[in-house]
Amino acid sequence: MSADTDVEVLRREGRIVVVGASLAGLRAAETLREQGFTGSLTMIGDEPYEPYDRPPLSKQALLGRARPEDTALPRRRDIDAEWRLGVAAEGLDRDTKQVRLTNGDTVPYDRLLITTGTRARPWFHPEEAALDGVFVLRTRDDSARLLRKLTGGVSRVLVIGAGFTGSEVASACRELGLEVTVAERGPAPLVGALGGVIGAVADRLQRKHGVDLRCGVSVTALEGDDVGRLRRAHLSDGGVIDVEVAVVSLGAMRNTEWLAGSGVAAGPRGIACDAGCRVFDVNGIVTDDIYAAGDVARSPHPLFDYQFLALEHWGNAVEQAEIAAHNMICAGPDRRPHLWLPMFWSTQFGVNIKSVGVPTLGDQMVVAQGALAEERFVAVYGYRGRVIAAAAFDGAKWLGFYEQQIASGAPFPPEYRAVDRRTETLHPIDPDFPDPHLPTHGATVTLTGHSPSERRVAFVPSHA
Repeated sequence: MSADTDVEVLRREGRIVVVGASLAGLRAAETLREQGFTGSLTMIGDEPYEPYDRPPLSKQALLGRARPEDTALPRRRDIDAEWRLGVAAEGLDRDTKQVRLTNGDTVPYDRLLITTGTRARPWFHPEEAALDGVFVLRTRDDSARLLRKLTGGVSRVLVIGAGFTGSEVASACRELGLEVTVAERGPAPLVGALGGVIGAVADRLQRKHGVDLRCGVSVTALEGDDVGRLRRAHLSDGGVIDVEVAVVSLGAMRNTEWLAGSGVAAGPRGIACDAGCRVFDVNGIVTDDIYAAGDVARSPHPLFDYQFLALEHWGNAVEQAEIAAHNMICAGPDRRPHLWLPMFWSTQFGVNIKSVGVPTLGDQMVVAQGALAEERFVAVYGYRGRVIAAAAFDGAKWLGFYEQQIASGAPFPPEYRAVDRRTETLHPIDPDFPDPHLPTHGATVTLTGHSPSERRVAFVPSHA
């Protein structure tokens, strides 16, 4: 039987299993049906809900402008799938091509797509994490519980970590009229994602909006009362804060533990796959029947020295899922690469923040439009003499231009004159990123080296 015949049989009669009832999982399923797959399709998800949108959970939902239960993702078409919801995958047998579920069931596949995404990193001490008033924010249920608490008469909220999610939570709390303390182990908010120069702008923005911002400070302990309700937090500088709610925003953990022992190249940094979304095994050999997409995947990108890139971006999840679905049911010559340029956005304290490219790779930066002091600007990052990223505060109209600059490998510093004469300087400066060897929860795009095999990484609690 020829390869083309095998593909046609797969498209007509094959069994495709998607582990991860997520944005990426849903868009992949829709693409499979759009491209003529008529076999069986099984969607496995650990939550009891069909796929929903996560960005509103830390924005509109916390402000009561959208109910968490109303965040279901719109459907582009019917996918005619068997849904296995509320039951997680706990193992993969590649020899028998079966996914094992936590309820003991097994699900056979001809092609497997892994879109398990990430989960919120929990507080380090389980007893303290279990206190009434300690929250993480990742799921629909997390958002609903936190909203009930915030609107139930609390006086002060502690946000642990000033990455994007933590900063968005702090912004929502201030808009609700709540007193907010933010504890950030780094020197400024957003420093892990955008560097210290822009972090200083985010610092001013939070303080201007009444946030009690404590940078260079860790939370060492959360203390409860006799009935298990959060009452105070202890800080590394010796300070103590009376607080009824603590939102732990220390970044995300990729959901790969269920693949332990499967022989798949998966670990804390994600699942290694090639540009066509095919998963590598632990020996660096690419598989033909297992694919990955979305936040859980990491794949090489030619614009960034072919390093494996792990992204926590909405748009990437959609694009990568569509590429993976296409490639799963195509012969080799018809497969397409996933070369999406990273993009990210956040709204906090009345400012729209967007980035394109990989700021964390930048070793130099210029302010090309606007002014840092006005909190309205575009910063352009350079790496080895070419434009590698841009980040904007209320300057999103420029990012399409810089996307083209990045894709074309335009020289850095930019050769054109600044359009906006208010710009402070076109002389390159150090963007002031923290030591890359230290753990950070701020980056939403992470370069993870050139090897598909996993090097174990540890998160250090003392720097929480």
